[in-house]
Amino acid sequence: MPNMSPKRNEMPVQAPDVRNKNFSEVALGYTEEQAIDEAKRCLGCKNSPCRGGCPVQIDIPEFISHVAEGEFEEAYNVITRSSSLPAVCGRVCPQENQCECKCVRGIKGESVAIGRLERFVADRHNAQPAAPVEKPVSNGHKAAVIGSGPSGLACAGDLAKKGYDVTIFEALHVAGGVLSYGIPEFRLPKSIVAKEIDGLKALGVKVETNTVVGKTVSIQELMEDEGFESIFIGSGAGLPRFMNIPGENLNGVYSANEFLTRINLMKAYKPDSSTPVQAGKKAVIVGGGNVAMDAARCAKRMGADVTIVYRRTEKELPARAEEVEHAKEEGIVFKFLTNPTEIKSDENGRVRSIICQQMELSEPDASGRAKPVPIEGAFIEIESDCIIMSIGTSPNPLIKSTTEGLETQKWGGIIADEDGLTSKEGVYAGGDAVTGAATVILAMGAGKKAAAAMDKYMTEK
Repeated sequence: MPNMSPKRNEMPVQAPDVRNKNFSEVALGYTEEQAIDEAKRCLGCKNSPCRGGCPVQIDIPEFISHVAEGEFEEAYNVITRSSSLPAVCGRVCPQENQCECKCVRGIKGESVAIGRLERFVADRHNAQPAAPVEKPVSNGHKAAVIGSGPSGLACAGDLAKKGYDVTIFEALHVAGGVLSYGIPEFRLPKSIVAKEIDGLKALGVKVETNTVVGKTVSIQELMEDEGFESIFIGSGAGLPRFMNIPGENLNGVYSANEFLTRINLMKAYKPDSSTPVQAGKKAVIVGGGNVAMDAARCAKRMGADVTIVYRRTEKELPARAEEVEHAKEEGIVFKFLTNPTEIKSDENGRVRSIICQQMELSEPDASGRAKPVPIEGAFIEIESDCIIMSIGTSPNPLIKSTTEGLETQKWGGIIADEDGLTSKEGVYAGGDAVTGAATVILAMGAGKKAAAAMDKYMTEK
């Protein structure tokens, strides 16, 4: 019997005044009953508009139809035909702007909770004893992947399934890229990331950590000395940007990249940490994206009173609506139309406060977007002993500077065509290393496209 309720099943979550004091996962996941009930809201549209909104082209109606029948493992098999990281994507993908925004049920009510169902299916599969994985037959070809973030993992997984000998080279001591160092435990438990990577290793993918391509080894050496026929660059965009305002070099000022890496990868929030990080008593986060929300919510869990300052209005916030809602519920204060101009210090050279100029939106320009402009003479001072800058990142220039013939954009992104091919023969790139900071699922889509192109390149050589 179809479920024609206009409302989706609510996601069970920790209470706000409980979760803002711990790093356990906020969303608790659907029960079997909730998942089946939600799946029955799907109309099974023949033209599958939801699938068109998925960057990796999961057959969404098919997997949901299996969930509706209680066939959870069959649903998992459908998802993993297209996605290497279903438990990750079910948690962090912006489904509301992709598959769910295409859902027909969203016209007169709420769309089917596709992301929550994907998470449920993946979590249920992962909770079962691991079944033996049959490694694909080797095709005799060898490929390298630089970076173990979403694009690299997707590329490696697709190549491994085709029988390639794949090695991932990761600069850090733990694999996972931004999934490990950037996204907090309360949104994406690291045990889930490790489980997904273990699945790739079972297919034969090798992972070499503590390897900085461009320092430890060059792309040229990988191809000429180690026999890799094709290489995918998925090194992400981990170089933080700053505002270049007075006081940014004071003690107590962090990039969101450093702050989150120390918390997520080095567990610096723990009392016994050997590399502690301080969120202070009053923290100010500059920025309005998902990374800013993550930094703010981490600082809150470390005991700080937290304020987010953003130079536009709430309507323009680039962060997911769910993350903004969770931040507000957890007691984080937002100050909109507010732009930092200076950071003040105390007598010990530490952060004391941040000076911000009040802004207003101009009339929309030719593109239809209004710009924030300063209100002359309107400034506020916010007391703070910790400032976290979250205004974007760019690709690290190391690979470009050590790879002859690799062309990049002026801002640092590697130039690649729609299949990921760069200006250097046999070398492909995708994800944030090409586009700048974007979403996990878009990076995965780029990795999959590149894997298909690399397969064609290596088999036709």
